Amino acid sequence: MTIAVFPGSFDPITNGHLDLIERALKMFDRVLVAILVNAGKDPLFTIEERVRLVRACAPDERVEVHSFQGLLVEFAHQQNATVIVRGLRAVSDFEYELQMAMMNRELAHDLETVFLTPQTVYSYLSSRLVKQVASLGGKVPNLVPKLVVDELERKFGTKRNG
Repeated sequence: MTIAVFPGSFDPITNGHLDLIERALKMFDRVLVAILVNAGKDPLFTIEERVRLVRACAPDERVEVHSFQGLLVEFAHQQNATVIVRGLRAVSDFEYELQMAMMNRELAHDLETVFLTPQTVYSYLSSRLVKQVASLGGKVPNLVPKLVVDELERKFGTKRNG
């Protein structure tokens, strides 16, 4: 059984993330969505909220959702994963992602990193942009699942049309 870890902040999960999870499920037996607890960031959603949203939006039985702190490679080893899945939206993502992949290889030679690209329609999409648009009253129903739209409305205190 091949287990892949798909790490990120998922603040919030987007349709681009879900697209990459679906793509990973075509290649791997299980996909562990690993939500990083990063004390250096100030996320919109708590770790508990992010875990709940990802679980609700990615209900395939082969998807597990976890939160973790520390090194990704240690989490992957604890979960018996052999693959790290990372998304690439544009060339600008590549340099950072390559550096991370090389460092992870240095730390854990037994883990492979696989880069996946989302559908073209999601190639510009990021959680940061979704939060920015939603905070300014913009419409995001085509960018995130309905549950996330509802949670963004709750966080920002306004009802969006669309």
